Amino acid sequence: MSHADDHAGTRRDFLYYATAGAGAVATGAAVWPLVNQMNPSADTRALASIFVDVSGIAVGTQLTVKWRGKPVFIRRRTAEEIKAARDTALTDLVDPHAENANKPGADASDANRSMDEAGEWLVMMGVCTHLGCVPLGDGAGDFGGWFCPCHGSHYDTSGRIRKGPAPRNLDIPVAKFEDETTIKLG
Repeated sequence: MSHADDHAGTRRDFLYYATAGAGAVATGAAVWPLVNQMNPSADTRALASIFVDVSGIAVGTQLTVKWRGKPVFIRRRTAEEIKAARDTALTDLVDPHAENANKPGADASDANRSMDEAGEWLVMMGVCTHLGCVPLGDGAGDFGGWFCPCHGSHYDTSGRIRKGPAPRNLDIPVAKFEDETTIKLG
């Protein structure tokens, strides 16, 4: 074996490693735009959380806001609406789960669906769980809550399905009070 053959092996190894490294960098540069385009756009990230001023909502009325492309009902309930929701037995409900992102796994009692302990504030996604229609509010339906006229789903004053084809209660998004008059969604 000559001294020149010893250097040829070392050069060959270097060329293999250099070629493999350049190939890895080129593959990464080609794949990165494909992976990056799957990230949410800037306008979507901006809407991940919104703040809603609820100071102008009178007792017995609701505000509908758009969040993540869907309506959200923010209702300030009356004492009668709260009593009707709290007096409903869990055995009378179609869906026994709260469907509340703030309290996963909780039962569908009104206390587990309302925002505050007194039960005055109720925040729900305004999308019927049957086929995605937007239910009518302000005491509509047989149970004084919301009614989806498309297929006849009736929700009570706590947004729980009571009658009709909808399989689940109206969903409650991640929400909390930032202060006395501001609710943060998301």
